[in-house]
Amino acid sequence: MDSEEIDAGRRRWAQRYEMARTSGRVRDADFTTLSGTAVDPVYGPPADTDYPGFERIGWPGEFPFTRGLYPAGYRGRTWTIRQFAGFGNAEQTNERYRMILAGGGGGLSVAFDMPTLMGRDSDDALALGEVGHCGVAIDSAADMDVLFNGIPLGETTTSMTISGPAVPIFCMYLVAAERQGFSPSQLDGTLQTDIFKEYIAQKEWIFPPEPHLRLIGDLMAYTDAEMPRYKPLSVSGYHIREAGSTAAQELAFTLADGFGYVELGLSRGLAVNSFAPGLSFFFDAHLDFFEEIAKFRAARRIWARWLRDVYGATDERAMWLRFHTQTAGVSLTAPQPDNNIVRTAIEALAGVLGGTNSLHTNALDEVLALPSEKAAEIALRTQQVIMSETGVTNVADPLGGSWYVEALTDRIEAEAEAIFAKIIKMGGADEDNPHPIGPMTAGILHGIEEGWFSSEIAESAYVYQLALEDGRKHQVGVTVNTDTIEAPLEILRVSHEVERAQVAALATRRAGRDEVQVEAALRALVAASQTEQNLIPLIIDAAREEATLGEICDALRVVWGEYREPARI
Repeated sequence: MDSEEIDAGRRRWAQRYEMARTSGRVRDADFTTLSGTAVDPVYGPPADTDYPGFERIGWPGEFPFTRGLYPAGYRGRTWTIRQFAGFGNAEQTNERYRMILAGGGGGLSVAFDMPTLMGRDSDDALALGEVGHCGVAIDSAADMDVLFNGIPLGETTTSMTISGPAVPIFCMYLVAAERQGFSPSQLDGTLQTDIFKEYIAQKEWIFPPEPHLRLIGDLMAYTDAEMPRYKPLSVSGYHIREAGSTAAQELAFTLADGFGYVELGLSRGLAVNSFAPGLSFFFDAHLDFFEEIAKFRAARRIWARWLRDVYGATDERAMWLRFHTQTAGVSLTAPQPDNNIVRTAIEALAGVLGGTNSLHTNALDEVLALPSEKAAEIALRTQQVIMSETGVTNVADPLGGSWYVEALTDRIEAEAEAIFAKIIKMGGADEDNPHPIGPMTAGILHGIEEGWFSSEIAESAYVYQLALEDGRKHQVGVTVNTDTIEAPLEILRVSHEVERAQVAALATRRAGRDEVQVEAALRALVAASQTEQNLIPLIIDAAREEATLGEICDALRVVWGEYREPARI
């Protein structure tokens, strides 16, 4: 790009920044270094200087958004501190949420226990010993009422990390908000819903892929019409990375899944400019500091280009890749757990320098148990120190133009594009053999059935493990520097009394509801599931009648069956 084009871009950016400032979208803050030196809101090539390829870097707030979605960067709005929490029963988790919000958290992120994640009630035989242990137990809308007691849902952004039974859980959330006096249009938050990553990495599915996609399509149509502020899909790379993928694989598999959901929306007749802003992403921030920053920058650039050039988006907001980041749980170590505070701080800083829109920092004890209150507070304070004391919020994309960061960004982008091409080729869809949803979706479904994604991740995990074992890679406190004076760590333990109490409360609820109304709602849902009718209103009706999560999912299991992963040799 020649100097005239670069300088024209600089002037466009300056106009956008000034509009943000005069409209109050730039914070009233001290934008100086610790030594008192004023810093500019953005930096770029010197005036009158050619910079070949600068169109791939650009200015913050301009296509292809490599440097961020907003001209002011974090001088405008800083990232949302969204701490992931959930354990025991709804009452216990509600107490933790109140602590997080009182301590400065900007939003909530709900962790569910394993029975809930698998669409089963707390009194299910398969739930024995698991209730409340890796998250909060939610059996019906009444649990949602307790979970958010005293927390106005129309005024709090709420993220829910669940995919298989995401739609029934979402409907229970809507009922809880309704009981608080809020309409769906007032709600703001994110539902994970990403079933592709379950088949690829996390393995928490219920139905075969096609019924899950039908539910997701219904959800996209419902929120597009009724909930302009809500994001019904958080496409998740986090679990793909935690399973052992490389940074490029995490990026490529995640964005491919996102393209599949775009194709799903288009196949439903939705306008891309309308529904695409409701898609968001969830990435891992791992320990290779600069590689992670480059991954986030490449993600924005790829998404913007594909949405515009492949899927026809014309509205900038439809091209924006908004993402949440969580620091890498898989990087935490049980030996010398205090080292995890350092790891988490470095990973969080990478997420921030990569331009994350919200952030969860892991607690030092999460490798052993759910976070204790002290560990959760340290994790929260880690974000607040980065936000308030480091100066990284003063400049938009402060690493933009770094030769190393830009080279890494280009390399990861190229690796991702090669993977996209392979996925589409696997699907075999073309003009003569179109897939009803789209070519990327065809490739994803084929890759799931053939075990291609799982084998690619397993190979990457194996290569890294070999590097640890032969000393090419290191883990402090595990493979090197193992001497320690650490004391035993006190961890949070969930009593089995929680399970007994939850099962008893569920029995009381069942005894107090109108069984005739519950059965009628479930029969209506089963009947509609065999048509093309949107199922969201019917699941909401069932939730209002206190039908349980297990009952709703079981009703649909009868129609659609359960998915069984093919055996691999």
